[in-house]
Amino acid sequence: MCEQKYQNPPKTIAIDGPAASGKSTIGNLIANKLGYISLDTGIMYRAVACKALLEGVDVFEGEAVSDLAERIDIDIRPSTADDGRQFDVIIDGEDRSWDIRSAEVNQVVSEVSVYPRVRAAMTKLQREIARHGKIVMIGRDIGTVVLPLAEMKIYLEASVEVRAQRRYIEELARGKKICLDDIAESLRHRDEIDSGRAVAPLRPAEDAVVINTDDMTVFEVVEFIMELISKR
Repeated sequence: MCEQKYQNPPKTIAIDGPAASGKSTIGNLIANKLGYISLDTGIMYRAVACKALLEGVDVFEGEAVSDLAERIDIDIRPSTADDGRQFDVIIDGEDRSWDIRSAEVNQVVSEVSVYPRVRAAMTKLQREIARHGKIVMIGRDIGTVVLPLAEMKIYLEASVEVRAQRRYIEELARGKKICLDDIAESLRHRDEIDSGRAVAPLRPAEDAVVINTDDMTVFEVVEFIMELISKR
């Protein structure tokens, strides 16, 4: 069906953008429509941050974190639990699907992701996964660094206020009580680190389609992107 509707879909689609811009949800929906694999690469950096916290590794010690990143085993599998997760995240044999989403990990994942050896280890794995194509890869440097030759590049952006509200609603739905202002401040902090790092900073690729999602629903964004695909 998708071959009849989309005669020439891009084999690799890169979706980048800041935290809580809707990348994962939108990327997964597009992958489902095309029958592609979706991979949220942020999970890998969250896994490294989570493991560092579990092992008591100082996230500001670059060498220690990098050593951990080069030996960690990260496995992303279809979901086996009906608890809202999109997939299972197995770190060194342990299910850490929700641990990687903790507030503690949120606070340090951007710090962990600035280290060149960490990024090199994760980038190598991401490129290997994408080698066979038919993939929607989601992150912050996919179009610029990981897959610079991706056939389609999308960059999603939204204001901090809108992103914070979206994250706040997600947390409430999971039964968590959290302050909206704290979420906004955390997002600003992550934006500053992600955009200012020396290695693979957050920015749109020159040939990316930039979409501001402030006034769009998830399904409107998906429809817009699918329209771009149908016009190829």
